[in-house]
Amino acid sequence: MTGPAGPIRTGIGGWVFPAWRGGTFYPAGLPQREELAHASRALGCIEINSTFYRAQKPAIYAQWREQTPPGFRFSAKAPRTITQTHDLTTVGPRVAAFVDGIVALEDRLGPLVWQFGPTHPADAAAFDAFLALLPTSAHGQRLQHALEVRNPAAWTPALIAVARAHNVALVMSGSNEHPSFADPTADFVYARLMDARANLRAGYPQRALEQWCLRAMRWARGEDNPDLPHVGSDSGTRGPREVYILFIGAAKQRNPGAAMALRDQLAQVGAR
Repeated sequence: MTGPAGPIRTGIGGWVFPAWRGGTFYPAGLPQREELAHASRALGCIEINSTFYRAQKPAIYAQWREQTPPGFRFSAKAPRTITQTHDLTTVGPRVAAFVDGIVALEDRLGPLVWQFGPTHPADAAAFDAFLALLPTSAHGQRLQHALEVRNPAAWTPALIAVARAHNVALVMSGSNEHPSFADPTADFVYARLMDARANLRAGYPQRALEQWCLRAMRWARGEDNPDLPHVGSDSGTRGPREVYILFIGAAKQRNPGAAMALRDQLAQVGAR
């Protein structure tokens, strides 16, 4: 008998991509202005990538919120002006400005993704200080933070401990090009899967999607997935977790198909 489980959302990065039009994902003839509304009703989450390059005005976030249904979530990559700064003790005002704007998404706001490149020098101590700068709420809105660390040298047991101390998820990067570890560190899980194949309609073999379905369900129940690589041996605290599985990059034209295929598998087994 299994315990309660948190919600599982599958999704993609962005919603504007020409190869998704004409029937691949968007129905033929669908106006571009209606693409977000269509995508947000087919999927549980969309990661906003444009914020990595330039934050939007709160009015734009509010427009996006109004186009999406209740229960849907946007995640968002934090501005590179923050995550490419080597001295993270100086970024507090920029963090505050970004958060103050994006909370206009209100209940549609999901995790904020702080992506640090493979040459960023931050270690566990530097990330500890940085995570202490991140607000846990803003304007009455609870905030979730996900830390994507692409420097292999930074992945240490100390980093796992720091992330757990701040209830921050370490992004599980399903790619051979980046460190890809699955130590649970927060009350939610954020996975960015980047291995879609162009020759498969759903991007991934059926067996691979079945495995991700089972993994997502284990995470949602507060369990671990020992078949995935880990830095430490401690699985962390247990309890229902919110789970986000995003299909990003690689054969991008296949990512919506992968997200919907995983969504359908989860529905078949009764996962939320």
